[in-house]
Amino acid sequence: MNTQRRSALAALLASAVLGTLAMPASAADWPAQKPISYVVPFTVGGSTDVVGRVLAQKLGDRLHQNVIVENKPGAAGGIGATYVAKAPPDGYTLFGGTISTHAINASLYKNLKYDPVKDFEPVSLIAYLPNVLLVDPNLGVNSVADLIALLKRDPNKRTFASSGAGTSTHLAGELFSSMIGVPLTHVPYKGTPPAMVDVSSGAVTFMFDQMTAALPLLQTGKLKLLAVTTKDRISLAPEVPTMQEAGVPGFQMASWQAVYAPKGTPKPILDKLAAEIALILKEPDVQEKLGKTMGMELVGSTPDELRALMATEIPRWAEVVKKSGATVE
Repeated sequence: MNTQRRSALAALLASAVLGTLAMPASAADWPAQKPISYVVPFTVGGSTDVVGRVLAQKLGDRLHQNVIVENKPGAAGGIGATYVAKAPPDGYTLFGGTISTHAINASLYKNLKYDPVKDFEPVSLIAYLPNVLLVDPNLGVNSVADLIALLKRDPNKRTFASSGAGTSTHLAGELFSSMIGVPLTHVPYKGTPPAMVDVSSGAVTFMFDQMTAALPLLQTGKLKLLAVTTKDRISLAPEVPTMQEAGVPGFQMASWQAVYAPKGTPKPILDKLAAEIALILKEPDVQEKLGKTMGMELVGSTPDELRALMATEIPRWAEVVKKSGATVE
């Protein structure tokens, strides 16, 4: 080896060593120290939980470290978000964030105990999820127009469920109420499954929620699907009209799922996680389960791309909250 090559190799090795030394200790040996906690701020069985469990298993395989899902439901994801916001920023706590926890709650809650921007590091946008309008098949309505007529005719039926106060499903109901000019009573639940059970039994008149969570009850005939809230019809139910097609002009919304870490988590860890998640979302079995079967539009973004999404979504939903008049203590 000549002198020039030896010098170049020495410089390369020195650069690699200095780069490692410059890394925070938690980033240099991450994730060898201990299992990673993936906090889901909603109950078991909902779409956020499903996404979390798929990612936890796949990340565990790729990082050679256990990733353990912890469900901490309540306050539209606020309980779990507050917990993660206070966790050590060492890469061992991740958060399954949503449009609720990191966009809607900022303007809906008067006394939010965390700041979605200042308390978190964006990691990756996971997916967009279509929302749908659901009713009990025995309610006697076959269209959105039928439901609106029922709500106007019978004050006792003016109730809608959601997976929690402040969630996108709550805001969808409030937006629907304001757009059709009918005051509705919101019935919040601690997660999607119990809310859907009460809608399917007729205890609550209707609800908006993700198509992903509704599929089991739709397939067994315990819920009826009246419309989708996205701009276009969806592949899982191409025969079902959009809300705009069904007679509510301007009604359009879609939920999203993302991964976050506590503020101050080292950038090398964030970048590593984002890169691994992007690869995971391209795996055929993940595409099948979350994409084809559950109807999610999988993304896998960089931290900066997720940060940019929040910069547009937070003010957008602040305007929706203002127009609807919705508020939560």
